[in-house]
Amino acid sequence: MKKKLFYKILVSLWMITALTLSVSAADFNILRFGAVADGSTINTIAIQKAIDACEQAGGGKVIFPEGRFLSGTIVLKNKVVLQIDKNAVLLGSTDLKDYQNLDPFTEGLGIDVGWALVVAVDVKNIGIIGEGTIDGQGQAIKERQILKDTRPEGQRWGLRPFLVRIVRCTGVHVKGVTLKYAGAWTSHYFQSKDIRIEGLKIESFGVAHNDGIDIDGCQDMIIRDCDIVSGDDALVFKTTSSKMSCKNIQVSGLKLKSNQAGIKMGTESMAAFENIKITNCYIYDTKNGGIKLLTVDGAHLKNIEISDITMDQVRTPMLFRLGSRLSVFRKATDTRQVTGVFENVRIKNVKAMASANAQLMPPSGILISGVPGHAISNLTLENIEITLAGGGLAEHAHQQVPEAIDQYPEVKTFGPRVPAYGVWARHVKGLRLINVKFHLENNDLRPALVVSDGKNIEVDHWEIPETTGAEAIIRLENVENALIQNLTGTGLVKQLVQQVDHTRGVRIVNAQIKSSKAQ
Repeated sequence: MKKKLFYKILVSLWMITALTLSVSAADFNILRFGAVADGSTINTIAIQKAIDACEQAGGGKVIFPEGRFLSGTIVLKNKVVLQIDKNAVLLGSTDLKDYQNLDPFTEGLGIDVGWALVVAVDVKNIGIIGEGTIDGQGQAIKERQILKDTRPEGQRWGLRPFLVRIVRCTGVHVKGVTLKYAGAWTSHYFQSKDIRIEGLKIESFGVAHNDGIDIDGCQDMIIRDCDIVSGDDALVFKTTSSKMSCKNIQVSGLKLKSNQAGIKMGTESMAAFENIKITNCYIYDTKNGGIKLLTVDGAHLKNIEISDITMDQVRTPMLFRLGSRLSVFRKATDTRQVTGVFENVRIKNVKAMASANAQLMPPSGILISGVPGHAISNLTLENIEITLAGGGLAEHAHQQVPEAIDQYPEVKTFGPRVPAYGVWARHVKGLRLINVKFHLENNDLRPALVVSDGKNIEVDHWEIPETTGAEAIIRLENVENALIQNLTGTGLVKQLVQQVDHTRGVRIVNAQIKSSKAQ
């Protein structure tokens, strides 16, 4: 990450802190505006009056004291900070008629969304702070909704409100609060700048699409020291519009549990993802991928660094995908784009215990795939250690994998399995796999590495687990120029490196597979 990026983010954070202090002179307790803390009285009008009065006074804090305050959509204004005190709860109404959609759009599955409990649009210097809770009552909303809305779940869920939406804002500080049980996405930040999210706790699951933190075309941002348990993706970067990229973002110290992905970029991917650094995170009990970087709608995904990640019981630790779905999510302002670019990504210092029960069976560690004519370029995986269940059979080693060029990008898209237990890579250029170690709990007759349609591949310092009866440790299919060096391990295999389909320019240096029948 460039020094000027760090400087810019530090300056931004200083500005946010200064602005927060500058607006803290006046406090507006919502009780003074008629709010009732009984958990059943609708307080939307009273809370909004407090927010409006705060803005008219030049800014300050709107205080939620101890108690349970039921509300529909409330709208943040310039220089207003919501302070939710300890034992205070902002409770979302279970009646969908109490919510507004101030910025409608279509998400990646084609559903119209955007309703929210707390929303800010085109304002500056705002915040949500405190030790209290915002509870969306998502499950109760769903139960009430389905009494009248009998459409399939995939069609009706979009009417349910997000918990927090920040739209085209500058100077945003979210700190310390607990976000619970959204009706849809828990928090969505769209085309906003100078954002700091810290010490946030999210417990949001029970209904469809309970993403934790959605970063959608935002810039100059820090996220740190958050604990997220989500029903859908825990931390996800999106670009639902081509007008503003996700750029200059630092993430650190997150604890992530999810029924989908831990860390994800895409699927909505129209504008670029660039200059993003994620470090020192723990991902656990995650059902659909640990780290997933996806650009399928025309975005340039580049200059990304993810490091010092620990995963425990994660299904399929990593997925990298460049595809050509080419969806449009804001049809009034955007048009269909051409296939994007995936380049200059570095993943390092990752240790993962993969779940034995995975989306693709038998499990695999890392999936990498571009599409014909569009290679993933200059991807480096360094200092990677993954423990896998194993169990692959001889016929699995030659599994044909669908291209799925225009499909929704998921691990299961490449099912029912891939032909390598460790790394499967297709349509790649400049792939570097350095200091990689796999552990197998059972014998696996698939190769540790399969590369198909690759150019300039480097495999260096791999530690291979013992396997017996496999056809090869590495298979290269239609690969041009590969350096394979410093391999160690034990096992009985027919070949060290199998070269097929016009593979050429392969160099093998210092391969020491003990007791093998390597050629």
